[in-house]
Order: sequence, then structure tokens, then C-alpha cells
Amino acid sequence: METVQQAPKKSVFSDWRVKLSCAFMGLGQLFCRQFTKGALLMLLEIGFILFLVFAGVENIIGLLTLGTTEGVPIMGIEGDNSVSMLAWGITTVFLILFFALAYYANIKDAIYTSGEIGKGNRVKTFFESCQALLNKKFYFLTLTLPLLFVCVFNIMPIIFTALIAFTNYGGEIVPPKLISWTGFQSFRVIFTMSEYIGTMGKILGWNILWAIGSTFLVYFGGLGLALLYNAKCLKWKRFWRIFPMFAYAIPSFITLTGFYFLFCDSGPILGVLKDWGWVSENFTIISFDSVWSLRLLGFFCCAWIGVPSVMFLATGILSNANKDMYEAAKLDGANAFKQFWYLTLPFVLFATTPVVISTFINQFNNFSIFYFLRPETVYAPGYFNANSSDLLINWMYNLTVENRLYSLGSALSLILFAFMAIFSLIAYVMSPAYKKEDTYR
Repeated sequence: METVQQAPKKSVFSDWRVKLSCAFMGLGQLFCRQFTKGALLMLLEIGFILFLVFAGVENIIGLLTLGTTEGVPIMGIEGDNSVSMLAWGITTVFLILFFALAYYANIKDAIYTSGEIGKGNRVKTFFESCQALLNKKFYFLTLTLPLLFVCVFNIMPIIFTALIAFTNYGGEIVPPKLISWTGFQSFRVIFTMSEYIGTMGKILGWNILWAIGSTFLVYFGGLGLALLYNAKCLKWKRFWRIFPMFAYAIPSFITLTGFYFLFCDSGPILGVLKDWGWVSENFTIISFDSVWSLRLLGFFCCAWIGVPSVMFLATGILSNANKDMYEAAKLDGANAFKQFWYLTLPFVLFATTPVVISTFINQFNNFSIFYFLRPETVYAPGYFNANSSDLLINWMYNLTVENRLYSLGSALSLILFAFMAIFSLIAYVMSPAYKKEDTYR
């Protein structure tokens, strides 16, 4: 039999209009008689080129060098601001990425339009293209603005903070002095100097204990209250639910400030305990050398603030539980504890695993608890710029805000981020919500 040879497939870039759009944005659209769209795309590229000429290239060079002229205010020499150059350099990189996406969309649009012309179809006008975008790709418009806000207010500050860890920014080296790239020097300082590694080990151990203990207390405290409020024997349920609402509605910093004045040396609670003779006259709950008394108070305050939110969440989940399972368990002789352990807890954990993980992360990075309970900036012996009740986030605050060690604080934040990211991934993969996804469907 005679074989039929197929014609070689035509490349999408073979059309001359597509090549024009590849050479300069909007040119292909102009020759496709899409004048408004082509003019807007051309103006976009012209504006981007002008930006690169007058500022963009300088910003990229500044990102690489972090400045070459040191400022001397006494002599009137302004010099280069390395921090500002770093920020503008990151901004320029993001603008280049956004322009690259626009360039890709321009080429993709030229390929589609030239294909429609090749098929003999009428080319849409600019108004018809906008109308089609609103009707068929409305999700694109609604997600574009939030994406821009996420990039500007979340991703860019994170990248800026991460890059600070690879500089010598902090201490005496702050503008108008020039900052320089130092690589992994900040990480080497944290993991090699005895003062830093010793403090980090103590705080990390307490931080992990705090995160596990507070998460357990908040989660099971809220679940216990939800089970209590759902009990048939409880009367006036609406009345009792008002009190957790008050604790949840009041801002946490007001609550913590109130607890500080209640439990401080001149507060009413400690005064009553001393009058009753339950504690000695020298006993203090909140002071510069308090350890476990302040830590236990932190657990109590954390439960006071966090339990109501978990209670409200668990109440809604328990209302959707299958009552037939509990009736069958009662017929099989299962007591209340077994029903909770084998029915209620797996069902609630399946629905709230992401909440448990987020609660652990929030408690691990809970800055406000011990910041408001110990407003005095007094450091404990054996700790470098930290106290016995400080968490890693509090230590980072002391290094950056109190002592201006910005590069070390940034390096510590990257270590903390890596730890929490790995833990969150492992915890979710090992959770019932991931392994038994089809169980409760």
C-alpha cells in the first residue's frame, strides 16, 4: 500500500503577526485591526522601557551592590541608602516579572487572533474582548487584584526580610553607613556563638513545650465546653454561652493588660493570697526573675482567649454528627468515654485538622501573651537579650527592635519559618484529614 505523507505541522510562530508581537508588544494586534488593544500594549512596553532607562537598571544595580557611596551627614554627603536600594530592587524585580507575564499574554493573544483570522472568523473589537473577559473569565479579574495585594503586602515583605538575613544590617551598620552582602554569616553566628546557640536551645525547648501545651489546652478545652453545652441535661444553654462570647469578643491585648494588673505585685489577687497566708511576702507571679509562675499564667491567659473560638467551631461540627452511630454504640455497650474516643474525637479531628495545625503555628508564634504580661525589658541570666518566658518570636523582637540586630533577627525568622513549614507539612500528611479523606463523605 502506498503511504500517505502528512504535511508538516505549522508552527504557531510562523504567522508574521505573531512574530511582530514577539518583537514588540501590540504590533501584531495592530495588524490584526485591534487598534485599541495594540495601542495599549505598545504604551505598556514603552512605559516599561522608560522605567528601566530612568530607574529600573539603577535599581537592579543597587540591589546587587547595596550602594557605593557612604553618607556623611556632618559633611553634607547624603550617600546611598542601602535599605531603600534593597527595597526598590525587589520592587523592580517584581515589576519585571509582571511585565514578563504581560508579554506572554500578548503573544498568546496574537496567536489566538491570527488563528481566528486564518479560519476566516471575524476579529473581536476591544469592547467585545472586554465583554468576553467579563463573561467567560470573570474569575481572572476577581483574582487579579487580590493577587497584586498579596504580592505587595505579603510576598515582597517576606522576601525583603529574608534577604536582610544575608547582609550585615544591624548594630552599628545602619544607614547612612553602607550595608553589604555577607552570605550565611548571620546563620553561622547563631549556630556557632555560645551565647546565641545556648539561648536558642533554651527558648526553642520552652517554645515547643508552650506550643504543644497551649494547643492541647485550647483545643480540648473548647471541645469539652462544646460537649458540655450540647449535653441534654444542661439547662439555660443560651445563657451560659454568653460568657465565652465576652471573652472572645474583647480584644486580646486588653485582656492581657487586665491580667497583668490583676496578678502583678500590687494587684488584688496576689494581695489576697498574701493576706490569707497562702504565699510568702516575697512571692511574685510577674517579675523579672519569674519563671514557671509566669509561664503558668501564660497558659491560663491563652486558654481564656483561645478556648471560646474552638468551642464555637466544635459546636457547629457536633451538630452535624450522625446520631445513629451513637445509638448503635450504646446498644453495643459503649460507655460515654468510648463514644467520645472512637466516635466524637475522630469526627471532630477530621474536620478540624487544619485548625489544629494553624492553632499550633499561632501559639508557636504567639507574641502578645508574654509581651503584655511582662512589659519590663529585663533580661534573665543565662539568656542573650531574652528572658525565661520569652518565645522565639519575642527573642526576634528583642534582637531587632530593642537591639537593632536586624540581620540576626531575620536569620532567626527564616529558621523559624523553615521549622514551622516542615512541621505543618508532616502534621497534615500524617493527619486523618489526609489519610482518611473519604471516611466522612
